[in-house]
Amino acid sequence: MNDAMSIPHLIINASGVVQFVMLILILASIASWVVIFQRSFLVRRAHRAHRAFEERFWSGIDLNDLYRETPTEGDTQGAEHVFRSGFREFNRLLPKTRSPQAILDGVQRSMRVAWSQEEDRLNLHLGFLATVASASPYIGLFGTVWGIMGSFQSLSMAQQATLATVAPWIAEALIATAMGLFAAIPAVIFYNRLSGQTGRLLGKYEDFAEEFHSILHRSLQGRGEPERAGETTS
Repeated sequence: MNDAMSIPHLIINASGVVQFVMLILILASIASWVVIFQRSFLVRRAHRAHRAFEERFWSGIDLNDLYRETPTEGDTQGAEHVFRSGFREFNRLLPKTRSPQAILDGVQRSMRVAWSQEEDRLNLHLGFLATVASASPYIGLFGTVWGIMGSFQSLSMAQQATLATVAPWIAEALIATAMGLFAAIPAVIFYNRLSGQTGRLLGKYEDFAEEFHSILHRSLQGRGEPERAGETTS
């Protein structure tokens, strides 16, 4: 390949506007990969934590003991956070009201707030990936259009139109398009993947909240101590 047509040479000698477009796309690509690795690690860790907590919860452990074993509010995550929020509200309302429905409504509201906080935590920065996925091709297209405009201007000023006259402009335009796709394709793939994993995990949290709500409902029917997790009624 001619050195004048090599990719590094074309990038260095591109017009200022196209270089600026390339810089934006490179930074967007780097930032999106940082988000991809960080979010992937967080989702994997959340899945492991959920499995470990559900094993403890359904092992038959007393709910009061499980509550005392869980970390403080700021350190809990996932279903453990939902459980702690709901059970704390249950213990707070139990001595204050004789209405089981009022207690269960308070527990449900508390768990819903905890679930919403988990949703925000798991979806953090996914919007950035969606933005990179949708905007990068258009940013690259802008660089492409600018490069093609430069090629036409070069043709108008040249006494003899040759391929060598317009080739650098067209090449840098195509590089801008390629960079746009390079930034967008991983972002859209991992956005869809992480969104799906997050949605399934949030669904598990919601299922757990419903099951925990049923356990508390059964315990209030007898107006006694909360039953052990894993116990069923005939």
